Amino acid sequence: MAAGTGDIEEAAAVLRGGGLVAVPTETVYGLGANVEDTAAVARVFQVKGRPPSHPLIAHVAGAERLSDGWVADVPDTARLLAGRFWPGPLTLVLRRGPRVPLEATGGLETVAVRVPDHPVALALLTAFGGAVAAPSANRFGSVSPTTADHVRAELGDAVDFVLDGGPCRVGVESTIVDATGGIPSILRPGGVTREDLEAALGHPVAVGSSSRVRVPGQHPSHYAPRARVVLVEPEEIPAEARAAQERGHRVGVILPPALADAPVKAHAVVSVPPSTAAYARGLYGFLRELDELGCDLILASPPAEEGLGLAIANRLRRAAGPRPTA
Repeated sequence: MAAGTGDIEEAAAVLRGGGLVAVPTETVYGLGANVEDTAAVARVFQVKGRPPSHPLIAHVAGAERLSDGWVADVPDTARLLAGRFWPGPLTLVLRRGPRVPLEATGGLETVAVRVPDHPVALALLTAFGGAVAAPSANRFGSVSPTTADHVRAELGDAVDFVLDGGPCRVGVESTIVDATGGIPSILRPGGVTREDLEAALGHPVAVGSSSRVRVPGQHPSHYAPRARVVLVEPEEIPAEARAAQERGHRVGVILPPALADAPVKAHAVVSVPPSTAAYARGLYGFLRELDELGCDLILASPPAEEGLGLAIANRLRRAAGPRPTA
């Protein structure tokens, strides 16, 4: 059931009291804390198992709130992008303002900030009146949650209050753009496409630049299910699935549209919808479903890196990245 006014007021009170709130956004659910409360911010890192050097994104109720001390200045390019894409799945990296503690920025003098495009998130931010640090509401490196049930299943009582805003509409995290210099660049692809950014700016935008700014989602292994993820070319999926099954694996397959009618021998198969928007919306759910079905190996093929395909391919590559060893 979607959150009501009473839920929003209660969640705002939890934030004021130093508690943690699961916040629905259009991208994924966030684990929210008062960004000015260093003890609450520290608890976010503790609950997620997130290294304290990894910055958090500060969420505010509107672009006009940036001047409330959250950022030091707003360059013209940042104003243009905020005006075009906020509220929405775009995060801007700007110089840190005096109200943002270094504990929330991983010790950096920059802060990542955005205005989410979700009525419940915006209502909470308005009722709270401040900025909310809200990384994805899951254990560090694992699959991001796109429903309130995902949050409850993964974090349980570690979250003081869960605001249920229904399934997330976009399904992958925000695009992060470094707007601190003269030429903006994409540090993490996400819900706002490179093509949309280039149309707004009138020039090409680099992806994965050499910026020294640390932002969420840059760890080699991220967005990962329990099962090992292996990426192959679409035409290789049937043979790879059969061979892995013969080696004793319980194979899950994320089947691309090009192979919709192909016979694939696997423990479980989920079919990718033809729309990249629908694929992005369902991606994390597919990974969770194959985990729940007991797969220990997941085969997938990244889509073309156009539109939202760029963000989907990024998430799949991170999910398939080298896992840390104990």
